Amino acid sequence: MLNNTNVSNPILLKGSYYALLQSLDFVLGAEDGEHVMTVEEIEEAAQIWSEGLKGSPAVTERKHPVLPQEGKRNVLLTSALPYVNNVPHLGNIIGCVLSADVFARYGRLRGWNLLFICGTDEYGTATENKAREEGLTPQEICDKYHAVHADIYQWFQIDFDFFGRTTTERQTEIAQDIFWRLHGRGFLLEDTVEQLRCESCQRFLADRFVEGECPHCRYPEARGDQCDKCGRLINAVELRNPQCKVCKETPVIRSSKHLFLNLPKLEDELEQWLDKSTGSGDWTANARHITHSWLRDGLKPRCITRDLRWGTPVPHEEYKEKVFYVWFDAPIGYLSITANYTDQWEKWWKNPQQVELYNFMAKDNVPFHSVVFPCSLLGAQDNYTLVNHLIATEYLNYEDTKFSKSRGVGVFGDMAKDTGIPSDVWRFYLLYLRPEGQDSAFSWSDMALKNNSELLNNLGNFINRAGMFVSKFFDGCVPEMLLNEDDNRLIAQVRWELKQYIQLLDKVRIRDALKCILNISRHGNQYIQVNEPWKKIKGGDGDRQRAGTVTGVSVNVACLLSVVLEPYMPSVSHTIRQQLQAPPTCVSAMLQNTGTFICTLPAGHCIGTVSPLFQKLENEQIEVLRKRFGGQQVCKRHSSIINQVETKPSAGSCWFVIHRCVLVFQGNKVRGLKAQKAEQSVIDEAVETLLDLKKQLSLAEGKNPEPAAQKRKKK
Repeated sequence: MLNNTNVSNPILLKGSYYALLQSLDFVLGAEDGEHVMTVEEIEEAAQIWSEGLKGSPAVTERKHPVLPQEGKRNVLLTSALPYVNNVPHLGNIIGCVLSADVFARYGRLRGWNLLFICGTDEYGTATENKAREEGLTPQEICDKYHAVHADIYQWFQIDFDFFGRTTTERQTEIAQDIFWRLHGRGFLLEDTVEQLRCESCQRFLADRFVEGECPHCRYPEARGDQCDKCGRLINAVELRNPQCKVCKETPVIRSSKHLFLNLPKLEDELEQWLDKSTGSGDWTANARHITHSWLRDGLKPRCITRDLRWGTPVPHEEYKEKVFYVWFDAPIGYLSITANYTDQWEKWWKNPQQVELYNFMAKDNVPFHSVVFPCSLLGAQDNYTLVNHLIATEYLNYEDTKFSKSRGVGVFGDMAKDTGIPSDVWRFYLLYLRPEGQDSAFSWSDMALKNNSELLNNLGNFINRAGMFVSKFFDGCVPEMLLNEDDNRLIAQVRWELKQYIQLLDKVRIRDALKCILNISRHGNQYIQVNEPWKKIKGGDGDRQRAGTVTGVSVNVACLLSVVLEPYMPSVSHTIRQQLQAPPTCVSAMLQNTGTFICTLPAGHCIGTVSPLFQKLENEQIEVLRKRFGGQQVCKRHSSIINQVETKPSAGSCWFVIHRCVLVFQGNKVRGLKAQKAEQSVIDEAVETLLDLKKQLSLAEGKNPEPAAQKRKKK
């Protein structure tokens, strides 16, 4: 697949061209090697289908507090704590809380005993600066933006068991306890360090509030603790041409005494734990790679104190004017937030024998969750639960650029609901784009295309037709079903997709599992088209019987779709089951095993009122939104070859192979849009992209693209 191809050097893929690769990878993945049903699979699927809901597990309500249970799979799930000083954008949401929510919802449907914890990270210089900007105290800023975050996540239907915060007494208590345990066991060091101080702001600069040129790769926007481009650790004083991010003045170097976590002393124990955790758990490839890069050159002591005012105070007498560094303090927030949820928090956090811990985050948070935080807990020697599965995404960009609140570029969480687009549609598109193996890019035109094709024409069309046939042809009651070989083959295909869905989500491959849902719907649409129940219902008894069977099977597939959609589109899932008046046990019956597609709506079952699930996104509406969230920058939809390629590719290079592959894909896309009689504006945009790709190829091959353009003009 393309996401395993090294195209970063010498090629720099940007913008819409990069989005094409992303779409191509998704399509190839969906069509690559469709499974052919065996006779045994068809027979087994038909047998299981016929058993219906008998013996299905009872529906159990979630009761708080959720605590580990003997004999159950106990899953503790955390999403990286969003920083409280700003409003999360779409990239923040998909990278952390939305991905975690999908897995949490899925785990509960599977019958796991699961606790989903998150909250706002509230200490540090960023909060102090935001407070100064808004004329509030740091605590008032935390109170204000904690509420903003909570409202945004509620609108996106993020189903936390508890959404807390780090500015609490339990945070101070637990962080200071871990500190004293590390101190008493000899895992802390004292040292005098050189720091950058901004004389204009009259303060030492926290790592995230100084930027400069990376001393290793020369990236011009490296932070004071880490370079986002090469991933190397940095001491802020090593930056070239450093600047204070607040006032843009050049800071000076000053000395200050600090405490360090002695990572080298914990390195052997950390590596033993990592071997076990990465060997048995589901760690994403980028999480493994980033962790290995930290260990490759040997660990170094890590400073855990800062010369700041807003933070968890260091309880040591000699350091009483300092606070804990955010990356020592913030992950402890998972523990303190759980402690604010239940006094029995240690049953989750000091119980590694019974509890599986999943951490969800963007890739820039990985080393602090795979090295620094585990070392703190290992050094504390108090039987802490350590991460078993570390799930990290790449980055989501906005169109051809980055999200920027200051420039008004991109959609931020508090703006999404003002677009008039339902939260379920936002969830679907973000999860469709989820940057699992490589960065991806949000695109308004692509969002409209996916909504109108995948949701409206594929998923919504099938579910609505199945329900309408029951209402219109059979007075709202599921007809008798006499299955033939074609029906059993469909049932087997759907069951196979369900099993794939479960296997993929068990491994936290959220984006890939979404393909299975869309494949089930495609199978259903094809089944209806081939069998034409709207024609057969007008025929003789045999044809009417056939129409009834096709309708009954289809509405049962629609019921299954309501189940598998629950983690992705909870409101739509609920609406489907409500329209079908599906029995509550249908969810547990089909998901709590390894994938059992059964007849949950038997003959005689009466459904409710059926209505469309999705609305078309019109091109005019999308253009208004594109302009509204485009900021002030001039953003060309299709860059020239100079912007697409960092250095001129050589003949036969990887660039040409990929470019021609994308060219073929885009040509097929144009033909498909024309065949589907899509909106002319959508076709025109796809044609423009195709012509631009052809031009780029001509330029790269040293040919003059202008004659083709002139010929096109004469037409």
